[in-house]
Amino acid sequence: MKFVCSQGDLNTHLSIVSRAVPSRPNKPVLANILVKVDEDAQRITLTSFDETLGIQTSFSAHVDAGGILTVPAKLLGDIVSKLPPEDLDFSQAGTEPVITLTCSAGEYQVRGIEATDYPNLPLVEDGQVASVSAEAILEGLRGALFATSSDETKQVLTGVHVVAEPETLEFAATDGHRLAVVQSVDDAGVDLAIDVTVPGKALRELERLLQSYQGTEPITLRFDPTQVVFELGHQRITTRLLEGQYPNYRQLIPKQFERQLTIDRKQLMSALERIGVLADQRNNIVKLSIAGADQTLALSVEAQEVGSGREEMSAQVTGNDLDIAFNVRYLLEGLRALPSSEIQLQCNSSTSPAILTPVSGLQMTYLVMPVQIRS
Repeated sequence: MKFVCSQGDLNTHLSIVSRAVPSRPNKPVLANILVKVDEDAQRITLTSFDETLGIQTSFSAHVDAGGILTVPAKLLGDIVSKLPPEDLDFSQAGTEPVITLTCSAGEYQVRGIEATDYPNLPLVEDGQVASVSAEAILEGLRGALFATSSDETKQVLTGVHVVAEPETLEFAATDGHRLAVVQSVDDAGVDLAIDVTVPGKALRELERLLQSYQGTEPITLRFDPTQVVFELGHQRITTRLLEGQYPNYRQLIPKQFERQLTIDRKQLMSALERIGVLADQRNNIVKLSIAGADQTLALSVEAQEVGSGREEMSAQVTGNDLDIAFNVRYLLEGLRALPSSEIQLQCNSSTSPAILTPVSGLQMTYLVMPVQIRS
């Protein structure tokens, strides 16, 4: 094995694959990254796998001799990140699994493990294949990922449920306290049935890759009953699908509302961020007072022994007055995901779910459960 690559390219791609290296690997080789050097293609391919999530990425290099080896992910990443931005010379001499890195700063030797011990990334050979625009997936992830659960005992809720209908992708996520549903129109035209729950961890890595994706080609999805593979350019993410029945979230969304409020999104966010400082001191709860006659929305927090706060702003209100309380963090996270200048808040009572939707643009529904107000 012998090749030359730029420090910048190698550092960038090591950072990408390092995110699927387990912190406590079941086998020593899983703490390593698989490095495949291809002389014919003049490319370096890096692979990491934690036995659930796999990431593969490749980049061009000057290759004199091909080869394959696994090297410690953290050690190599730490060394490369601190080297000067220049060409790095790598070589492996003899049969020992040792790679030598040479640059103007000096020479490093890193001992690896033979590639034969590294597990193969799962392939989807007999499953379904779909092409989806990068923008459609990114829209869905931005609008839903934040609402997944972090509770590993409710495994299916730690993922995003993805349903495909002709030319539309629906992304849904809930943690039991709130629900985010995004309908994303796909220009590439999904023409097959998708009904799967994808782990949030894998989708967070996909979102990172999509944010820097420069390609114009659609993303390829390959999936079977247990796995899904996302292919974008020279990068690939593979993950095991989550098992179990996803909740019937559509039946949770009310069809009619007695009260509706239209308000400037950034103004409401700014007010919640300010009053949230006091809410943090108590229980994270903020009370919303909707006044139809005055056409106002008031936010208030009572934090005993610390203080209290109240802000009022104008809003377009239909329906009777209502006091309703929410976890301020849930409101803020939903507002950050809604991509329009104005939003609508719809509700029926102080104990039934409220719905936040953008006035224009993305088709997104954010349901949040209120908190009981103790008098």
